[in-house]
Amino acid sequence: MKFEEKPRKKRRWFIWAGVAVAIVATAVILIAHRSSNGTVTYKPIAVERGDIDVTILSTGTVQPENRLEIKPPIAGRVEQVLVNEGERVKKGQVLVLMSSSERAALLDAARARGQDELQRWEGFYRPTPILAPIDGTIILRSVEPGQSFTTQEAVLVMSDRLTVKAQVDETDIAEIKLKQPADVILDAYPESDIPSSVDKIAFDATTVNNVTTYIVDVLPENTPVFMRSGMTANVSFQVESKKDILMLPTNAVRNKDGHHYVLVPSTSMSGKPEDKEVGTGVSNGKLVEIVSGLAQGDVVLVPQTKERANAGGSNPFSPFGPRRTPAK
Repeated sequence: MKFEEKPRKKRRWFIWAGVAVAIVATAVILIAHRSSNGTVTYKPIAVERGDIDVTILSTGTVQPENRLEIKPPIAGRVEQVLVNEGERVKKGQVLVLMSSSERAALLDAARARGQDELQRWEGFYRPTPILAPIDGTIILRSVEPGQSFTTQEAVLVMSDRLTVKAQVDETDIAEIKLKQPADVILDAYPESDIPSSVDKIAFDATTVNNVTTYIVDVLPENTPVFMRSGMTANVSFQVESKKDILMLPTNAVRNKDGHHYVLVPSTSMSGKPEDKEVGTGVSNGKLVEIVSGLAQGDVVLVPQTKERANAGGSNPFSPFGPRRTPAK
């Protein structure tokens, strides 16, 4: 029994050693296989001259800057409505002719006696005019001739001008200034760009779902006829614009320890791309200004990982063999 114990221990040791070697070999094969799937290549990009516009994007709603509900001074009945929705009016212009409740009752009684009697009382008892309080546009007509109303009902609604109430994130509000140029595009008319400018910046913030925003009034230079209250708008605030500058795509520039670098072709025998420090300026997220370190036409390299076409099915341990990509 003592002579059989040592061979058993040796056999166990060889078994465990074999298992460990198999695990290590498997790991090495998998790592080698994964590294062979992706190869790093470099795409050359030349430094070019062009323009960079830095903008802040926002969304908003078209609303009247000054919305006025025109309510009659007395209760009564509408005799004539002299304006339509969308019509521009001047301050003091007659918009509606109305009869008080007493005049309406008197005219109804006179009408029953004949046309001559009606005309006589119409001359004695003139209708009451409703005048436009400001210059502006009629945006709502809520009555028609013959309808009765009270002093609490608005017969017309008008506005002096339409603005876009844009919601600007608090992280961007410091970049917004009065009279700053902006472009407005309405969802209903995506191909029409409306030149505008910043008219007002709210002092009070609004917080929704832990997001703090400020309302910025954007005023069109010339309000188009198709612009309507309540429309959704996309606003692009022009923060900075630089013309005829050196620039590169932002993915060509790396930030390391507060310095900016690009990869340039090797100048040594190794052939390995080299880092070169550059100075940068403005960026719009896609392009970045190059202020030093490179000249127009210089070539930089952008690393790219290229996956092999059959990488998804080349597992050497798969019992089904490698998968193949169908020919196109």
